[in-house]
Amino acid sequence: MNIQIFGIKKCFDTKKAERYFKERRINYQFVDLTLHGLSKGELQSVKNAVGLNMLVNCNAKDFRKLNMDRIISVSGREEMLLNNPSLYKTPIVRNGKLATVGYEPDIWDSWE
Repeated sequence: MNIQIFGIKKCFDTKKAERYFKERRINYQFVDLTLHGLSKGELQSVKNAVGLNMLVNCNAKDFRKLNMDRIISVSGREEMLLNNPSLYKTPIVRNGKLATVGYEPDIWDSWE
């Protein structure tokens, strides 16, 4: 398995996801979304696995500030996510072409 966890250090669900993989001695790479966003390729891979709407955190402060609710086009939403990592729901856990958004231990169990 090649696990990547994209999240924010202060996010409770991100911490739980990290603990899940640590307890099972599964190596993972943590990517802090406050420092680095998803690359265009990573975004496409995760979007193909879970769908674009699952990635957007409608409760984020920046969601309203950036008028995300008015952006209808897929390419416009993707561009906003690439430029504003604070708009992602976290954690985003990726295993190759498979991905989840949020704390999903039942799905991660099926990856083992």
